[in-house]
Amino acid sequence: MEQQDEVVMSQDAENKADVEQETSEAAKTSTEKSKSTSGTTTTEDNAVAGFSRIKLFEKVMQKSLESFVGNVSFNKFTSTFRPLYEKNPQRMENIYKQFIEELRRAVQDDISRLTEEGRLETKLNELDKLQNAAKKETDSAWRPSGIPEQDLCSFLMPYYQKQDTYMRLELKKIQAENATLAQKVMAGRERISQTEHHISAAVGDWKASVTEFEKLASTLCCPSDALDYI
Repeated sequence: MEQQDEVVMSQDAENKADVEQETSEAAKTSTEKSKSTSGTTTTEDNAVAGFSRIKLFEKVMQKSLESFVGNVSFNKFTSTFRPLYEKNPQRMENIYKQFIEELRRAVQDDISRLTEEGRLETKLNELDKLQNAAKKETDSAWRPSGIPEQDLCSFLMPYYQKQDTYMRLELKKIQAENATLAQKVMAGRERISQTEHHISAAVGDWKASVTEFEKLASTLCCPSDALDYI
């Protein structure tokens, strides 16, 4: 009986040990998986963070150039100029090498010129910055609510508000300009009124002078008339 109890107890102990071992192995496996997953995510994030469109563009252009130049094989080149090749193969090979170098340089110059004229490097770098900035934003993007009226209002309302603000600013500017013009008009009218007053005063002085001159002339003319009469 005691031996059977000891056997049962030993079996229970072995079962507990097996369970503990399995539990520890499962925990270890889970930890390794989580580390592997986090490591993969980190690697992917680092890869995305280090992604450069301009480098990818340059790599694609370089591969395209190599593929283009590779299609111009020496056999195709010599088949076009077979008589010259048969006369002087070494000379033809040198011409082919020079042709490939000039072709490569010309295509590379065209690619560089297009890149500079289109400002591709600046634009692609700005696109990379926008992508990285968008990943850092936590706000969710706009999604339709399913109600067309609300979606239309939510889309048009900011636009109309901006237009209203802009129109109010323009109205203030126009009102300020009108006030300035009104002040200038009033100042002009005042100057015209002063000029009219000066002109009227000058005309009055001129009329008074003429009247006095006429009186003086009549006074001077009267004694001569009296002498003639005598």
